[in-house]
Amino acid sequence: VAVAQGPRVTDVQVDPAAAVAASGSRVILTTTQSLQKVDPSQVEVDPATPFTVDTSGRSVGVRFTLPLRDDTDYRITVNGVNGLGAGPASTLTETFRTPPLQAYLMQRGTPEGDTIFRTDLQGQAGLPVFVNPHIEDFRATANHLVISVRDGDTPRVIVTDPDGKNQRDIALPGPGYVTNLQSADRGERIGFTFSDADLGAAGGRESRLFTASAADDSPPVEVGLNGGDVRIADYRFVPDTDSMLVLTFDSRLLLTDAQGGNAAPLGSAVSIDGIARGSSVAIVERLEGIREIDLTDGSEQGLVDPVDPPGMAGRATPMPGAGAGTIRSFADISSDGVSRSTIVSHVDTDGTVRQLLSVPGSDTVLQTCVSPSGRYAAVLVAPRAVDNPFDRYQLPLPQRLLTHLVEVDTGQEIVALQGFDLSWCQVPPQ
Repeated sequence: VAVAQGPRVTDVQVDPAAAVAASGSRVILTTTQSLQKVDPSQVEVDPATPFTVDTSGRSVGVRFTLPLRDDTDYRITVNGVNGLGAGPASTLTETFRTPPLQAYLMQRGTPEGDTIFRTDLQGQAGLPVFVNPHIEDFRATANHLVISVRDGDTPRVIVTDPDGKNQRDIALPGPGYVTNLQSADRGERIGFTFSDADLGAAGGRESRLFTASAADDSPPVEVGLNGGDVRIADYRFVPDTDSMLVLTFDSRLLLTDAQGGNAAPLGSAVSIDGIARGSSVAIVERLEGIREIDLTDGSEQGLVDPVDPPGMAGRATPMPGAGAGTIRSFADISSDGVSRSTIVSHVDTDGTVRQLLSVPGSDTVLQTCVSPSGRYAAVLVAPRAVDNPFDRYQLPLPQRLLTHLVEVDTGQEIVALQGFDLSWCQVPPQ
């Protein structure tokens, strides 16, 4: 009877919460029969998103190569599924709904101290999860919060559970300064730069790159680089790999593994704008302009010029996936040099510019980040920059900060949240 009916689903494995947080989540359909290999052309995912397919025994798995959109109904249809024996083909269908997206956000100088909140996208359910008198920066990994604090002159990097509990310290290389805390696009890998406290004319470590895992107690490992200046000006984790793109003080752009022993030179650069989740294409600024570099083969091309830009173009934040465009800020400056506004826009791959947010000239845009699925853009703004003084932290920031959330497809602003360091941002404000 089972053979006559064709394969039928007996079990489904899916984690919708993990699917909106990071790439690589899977839906596994287990059937009544061992299956012939399923080709990707037999699979439909609605709403459309990139995926891969694998078949093993009685199961077929659909792996999403990008995070999914939050608060959305998804349907997976597998057509023409055949068992290894005789019998008709069948169609397998599974539906699930992803949960609303949540994020972490930090506020300095609250009455309780510097505070990391977990919040929804409406800003109505903010829950404090970690408080400390002096938080420099933090990042969220798949299963932990990693927080850079200072106790007087002593740096600490603290790892907690997502709810701020079970604190433990990462062993640092010594007394000094921790800067540029970053996290990989998924998993538990983090990085930071470290400088010795007694750095001076006699020497010492300055802006050395270290990596560690938030999942265990192993000490950080220094990423060693051969030749030239080994001080790190900036770096990025390459999505879905063990590689890192680093920029040294002497403007060398290098692609290296976590140990740094096999660094491949990629010429010189001024800055690294970013690497989109689910992509191997880095956007970097060279002296000749902004370039897209394919890190799989080193080939490159100029970033497409925006058509009819509304002002002077700034740095480009890549959208998740290949061919999704960028988020760019344009400075609208009058003929007498006065800033009238900053216009944050989506720039498509053909150069089409679509406005997302207009920020008054009295305010300053400090950072733009994109949610894991690319559905939302987060724009960090310092209101009234003239009378908004910077604090005295190692990572100095204006005392009043707002994070504006905008839906990229519609250009609709969702909310403006008080604070900075939204956990979608894998790098600190720069």
